[in-house]
Amino acid sequence: MINDLPKAYDHKNVEGSIYETWEKSGFFNPDNLPKDYKEPFCIIMPPTNANGSLHLGHGLVMSIEDAIIRYQRMQGKKTLWLPGSDHAGFETQVVYEKKLEKEGKSRFQMEREDFYNEVWNFTQANKKHMNAQVKRLGGSCDWSRETFTLDPKIIDTVYDTFKKMYDDGLIYRGSRIVNYCPKHRTALSDLETQYIEEDGFLYYIKYQDSASDDFLTVATTRPETIPGDLAVAVNPKDKRYLAWIGKKVIEPITKRLIPVIGDDSVDIEFGTGALKVTPNHDATDFEIGKKHDLGFLPIIDLDGKLNENAGPLAGLKPKMAREESIKIMTENKTFIKQEPYKHNVSVCYKCNTPIEPLIIPQWFVAMTKPINNTKKSLRDLAVDAVKTGEVQFVPKRFEKIFFHWMKELKDWNISRQIYWGIPIPAWFKDGDIKIQKDCPGEGWKQDNDVFDTWFSSSQWPFATLLANKEKDFETYFPTSVMETAYDIIFFWVARMIMMSLYKTKKIPFKKVLFHGLVRDKHHQKMSKSKGNSIDPITVCDQYGADVLRWSMLYGTKIGDDLAFSDDKVIGARNFVNKVWNASKFVLMNLSDFDFDSEVKLESKYKKYIENNNDLVAKYKKCFDKLNLTGASTLLYKYFWFTFADKIIEDLKQDIKDNKNKDQAQATLLKILENNLRMLHPFIPFVTEYIWSLLPNRKNLLMIEKL
Repeated sequence: MINDLPKAYDHKNVEGSIYETWEKSGFFNPDNLPKDYKEPFCIIMPPTNANGSLHLGHGLVMSIEDAIIRYQRMQGKKTLWLPGSDHAGFETQVVYEKKLEKEGKSRFQMEREDFYNEVWNFTQANKKHMNAQVKRLGGSCDWSRETFTLDPKIIDTVYDTFKKMYDDGLIYRGSRIVNYCPKHRTALSDLETQYIEEDGFLYYIKYQDSASDDFLTVATTRPETIPGDLAVAVNPKDKRYLAWIGKKVIEPITKRLIPVIGDDSVDIEFGTGALKVTPNHDATDFEIGKKHDLGFLPIIDLDGKLNENAGPLAGLKPKMAREESIKIMTENKTFIKQEPYKHNVSVCYKCNTPIEPLIIPQWFVAMTKPINNTKKSLRDLAVDAVKTGEVQFVPKRFEKIFFHWMKELKDWNISRQIYWGIPIPAWFKDGDIKIQKDCPGEGWKQDNDVFDTWFSSSQWPFATLLANKEKDFETYFPTSVMETAYDIIFFWVARMIMMSLYKTKKIPFKKVLFHGLVRDKHHQKMSKSKGNSIDPITVCDQYGADVLRWSMLYGTKIGDDLAFSDDKVIGARNFVNKVWNASKFVLMNLSDFDFDSEVKLESKYKKYIENNNDLVAKYKKCFDKLNLTGASTLLYKYFWFTFADKIIEDLKQDIKDNKNKDQAQATLLKILENNLRMLHPFIPFVTEYIWSLLPNRKNLLMIEKL
């Protein structure tokens, strides 16, 4: 049989049957592991968005997490890798709306329930497809505990948390300025917007004194919002404008009288030092308006068009309204000039539509308010957990980014005006609000909004364990490691720490392992539009899952971005073949070896094994510190340059010359077994297959202790 093995490892004839063997063994489920596997170790899989296929970033996540889980399982721990997927509210709705657009449809032409049901079927099909892809990558997760963020038990946990926070005064409903995307017609959090640099203009406008021929000159980038002005603000320290404070000026488009006020927040150096105040459509102006009790005047509606309050600009979208406003003010001689001005414009992170700041009733989480009678806020809980080392970041350098985000923390808008997601369990009647899952009775109307998907996923570590087997939460919480990308430190990691400490009084995980972003060989971000994206399953089809995994795990420091290239894939293919060929040689030279005998070794052979045992110790030290780069580098150098190039070459001569043949065979066998154990977390398919060819094997390699 050994002599019939192909020269090169053929993944196509191995991977499917190997994975089937793993699944049939039941060892992905920690409840089925041998009884002496007692110490729990748990990773909750970051839920993949159920709106498409896995991309290369997912390939990195799965490779890292599966390597850690397989290592810990081989340490004799009761390992649980709990898989799951995310309904991904806004993200999935955007994906599905693009699909509808191609079909000439719109969600606004559909009943809400019909749209929801279509997206449900869409996500369920995607979940099934993505699970198959995870299996293709060798993911040894416990599929019996698979969880979805819209599972009834998850929703119950989210509702319970929402009500508790509402009762504790940490969740409130308020009309505040929010980021609004007119295309998708929903509010977004600060983190769901991005800034793009735009070549625009600074427009200089006359605001005529109502009692004289004097005027104030105001510079603005948004003349189309002038009909919403409720004041002109100047800094009381600005001597140029002291005499203006308290006067009335004429807003130049609808000709309303508005006051001139003094406010310290006005930047004396920007423009002319006089600021138009539009509380309904600018975050800074909103705060000034509240301070001076200016009231409100909305001029832009939820469809993104200017309304009747905008007078002659009514019915126009902002871009057209800007042109029309300049035309009107040119005719009434209040337009002075425009100057080129480069500035950052806030846009929706999914469609790049300019954000409209609007005042809309929303649900907010108070991030800095003390909880009950304590002095600690949600922010304080998370900051303290990281400062004290109760939650450790790997690499540690990401703590600095975390603390920066937490310092600038604002209240969190958790409501979204979309159809797809977990409905907010709030009911309204005659100005009253009730928080409960079901309708309180006749006349009560449920909030149409759904939760921001980050609100539900921030509860993922404890919600998943509570939703599964009876003792899972008690056994596995806090979880051992949360592995995720560094770009969602605040989106997700910080919020998980806050929500867990608030709801369970425990940290959600002991360590957070941050991986970098996957980029192309030129370190550019991968995207389909750029034509530089790579499908991980295509790589698996051509080279095998082990090659993909090794190409992603070897040679890139944890936390750094990964520059993925064909060269990395070819290098990984060569290494996997090296493992195959070296192992095949050892197996061929063990055909007459007595596996049941105890061979007494001379010093030469003992030294080889001692050196290999030293490698095992160093390897474990790396893995225990989550240093997969260090572990894989040790293995690569040893297997290729020490084991294959030196030890095998030396001992094959002993075998050929029949000189201490049994000692040479015993040494090769011992080192091969150790190497396969160490390599298994990284390249599980080829190592499990080689292990299956050893006559003395007792267990699957996946549960062999190292």
